Amino acid sequence: MRLRVDMADVRLDKITKVYPNGFQAVTELSLELSDGEFLVLVGPSGCGKSTALRMIAGLEEISGGDLYVGDRHMNDVAAKDRDIAMVFQSYALYPQMSVADNIGFPLRLRKIPKAERRKKVEHAAKILEITEQLDKKPSNLSGGQRQRVAMGRAIVREPSLFLMDEPLSNLDAKLRVQMRADIAGIQRDLGVTTFYVTHDQVEAMTMGDRVAVIKDGYLQQVASPEALYAEPDNVFVAAFIGSPHMNLYEGMVVEQGDGLVVCLGDQRLALDSRVLDHRPALRAHIDQPVVVGIRPEDMDDAAVVTDHPADQRLDAEVDVREALGAETLMHFGLAVPSVNSGDPDALDELGAENQSRCTARFSAETGARPGDRIRVNVTTEKMHFFDRSSHLAIRS
Repeated sequence: MRLRVDMADVRLDKITKVYPNGFQAVTELSLELSDGEFLVLVGPSGCGKSTALRMIAGLEEISGGDLYVGDRHMNDVAAKDRDIAMVFQSYALYPQMSVADNIGFPLRLRKIPKAERRKKVEHAAKILEITEQLDKKPSNLSGGQRQRVAMGRAIVREPSLFLMDEPLSNLDAKLRVQMRADIAGIQRDLGVTTFYVTHDQVEAMTMGDRVAVIKDGYLQQVASPEALYAEPDNVFVAAFIGSPHMNLYEGMVVEQGDGLVVCLGDQRLALDSRVLDHRPALRAHIDQPVVVGIRPEDMDDAAVVTDHPADQRLDAEVDVREALGAETLMHFGLAVPSVNSGDPDALDELGAENQSRCTARFSAETGARPGDRIRVNVTTEKMHFFDRSSHLAIRS
């Protein structure tokens, strides 16, 4: 048996939030969620993502633009009439009530008969694997179990839309990994359209059908996790998506013989001939400063992978080695300015350091140690390039 759920399309058409003091938290945010879709809105703290969610919930007034759920215009609909269920970061459970009573509380408010209420609560508990906890109080539960109770309270309402506001941020790392998979699986089983907000890009990339990246109240890009990683639209998205983040430097593409090379400080990397096939607009940026992006996973130890083209290698001296079992992160410096992504905690300002940090994800077989001079393979076909002024991706 499945819970009955009437799904809904959701459309945000240039919604804006301006507070009385003039602060504009969200600016013309446009997004569409299809029936049953799991969309994650991700961005750093203070970027406007929770404000956007609260506008959908009816907890914040929409200053401009339009919100539709299905064919219904929602701007002036009261929160209680929106057929929306929200899961909060804080769980918001009633400590004096049992788990069963917490889950069934929305049904009690609707005056659902006790027998029917119990049936729905038991079904939700079965879905969430907390049947044995129904008679306990929240204080006797783990953090993960409390979050399941909060989800159960949302599930029994049988809403057309789930809103989730950083629901895993209070859990420890191991529980977060488990709950990520559980929430995604439950959402797929129920088929409820879900709008999920988080600051954790790993959470976003592993859970969402699509991921929308927001910064300073402006939407930066929305795409599938795979497309967002492979083709970021700008420097901010490139730096924000991926762990460790993409290495970003000022460089210059120049012609050399019949091909192209990218200059990073006093080092040169020959570009794979397929680069221009993927990014034909790069030809218009030859001999001009550009932002060059290299993901850590597109580098490896030349002493281990020996069949890599010799002209696609960097010289480096290892500063720090992080052995992670299946892989090893290597940190070293490059004599080239790094580029600020727009997040002051993520990257150095351009030119702030004479030698900028580079992180590479090596295979576990590497024998390199701090202080070693090494050669680093770079898969130049997978390098990213961005306009130096606009920070937009250089593609077609």
